Amino acid sequence: MTINGVALDELIDAPAGLRSVVAAETRIGDVRGQEGFYHYRQYSAIELASACSFEEVWFLLFEGRLPDRAELAEFTDEVARSRSLPTELLPVLPAIAVSGRPMVGLRTALSMLAAARDLQPVWDSEPATRRADALLICAVAPTILAALHRLHRGLEPVAPRADLSTAGNWLYMLTGESPRPQATRAIEQYLIATIDHGFNPSTFTARVVASTGADVASGVIAAIGAFSGPLHGGAPDRALDGLDEIGSADRIDGWVSEKVAKGDRVMGFGHAVYRTADPRSVLLRAIGIELGGELVEFATTVERRVTEVLAELKPGRDLYTNVEFYAGVVMELCGIPRSMFTPTFATSRVVGWTANILEQADTAKVIRPSARYVGPRAPQPLPPRV
Repeated sequence: MTINGVALDELIDAPAGLRSVVAAETRIGDVRGQEGFYHYRQYSAIELASACSFEEVWFLLFEGRLPDRAELAEFTDEVARSRSLPTELLPVLPAIAVSGRPMVGLRTALSMLAAARDLQPVWDSEPATRRADALLICAVAPTILAALHRLHRGLEPVAPRADLSTAGNWLYMLTGESPRPQATRAIEQYLIATIDHGFNPSTFTARVVASTGADVASGVIAAIGAFSGPLHGGAPDRALDGLDEIGSADRIDGWVSEKVAKGDRVMGFGHAVYRTADPRSVLLRAIGIELGGELVEFATTVERRVTEVLAELKPGRDLYTNVEFYAGVVMELCGIPRSMFTPTFATSRVVGWTANILEQADTAKVIRPSARYVGPRAPQPLPPRV
């Protein structure tokens, strides 16, 4: 007997959630959870966030190396030319924006853009064409998301400016106001720190779609669907909501105890990979402290006490803040509306998705695992027909 053409005695049972299963080889980056370390190519992601611009790291993921000054200038110009809102989407964006769910709107808009521009399957296209498609999607996604946000509120979209960076344009297109340099750099560091993070659910989804030879947009659209779930990219606003629920330092212990007693997840704490402090959270905490204010002071107090209470209630489990906890704090301090926290995350992660799609496109192997059937024994006779 076989399953998908594989003999039963040759099947390999994978752990739940495919934990620790190696599904592919990659040169893009890796996460070393036991060490609290992750990297893009051969460089520490946190060091890149501390020293580089978003465009430099974007180039690194696409090209495999950091750019020199001339290459960076050329790449930055290329991105700026691709940022404008596509004219094909102008008539339909208001209807897409009605729902007030920007990630859903982005999926729809990218699907329409792919059809209008006739993006070709990666199986049939040249590497240069795939890269151009990937860069277009990465450059225009923030513009679409910001436009959907403003249209839903009865405001006109704000066109991007060629003189602003990816992070600066994101803040400018959301608010219509020239961004503060400190806020721009804070968001830029956040974007760099979240470009890629191993074979997370959305990245794996993008690679599965790319393995079929589909076009770049299809892989990104599928990744957005996975990313929109609250257990993946959709948690920064929920973590900040938790701070609102707590309200004051004297309520921390009771709030955590109630969550644990109910079996509810404490948003912003714990991670599927890290067994030590999430390095992204460490970076964002430092950025938040530099921005300053009562929110940061309260967040650090909550972090310290929640970690202590969780250690008491869940002995043997090391639960630290993850990227969502301080991501929400930093975005709030920079003036980003909570409804746009997850979209902000997506404006960086789309670069990681497309880098993985481009890498997957260089292989010719379809990702096709098996499943073990556990339903009623088959075949059985059909019941009598009335």
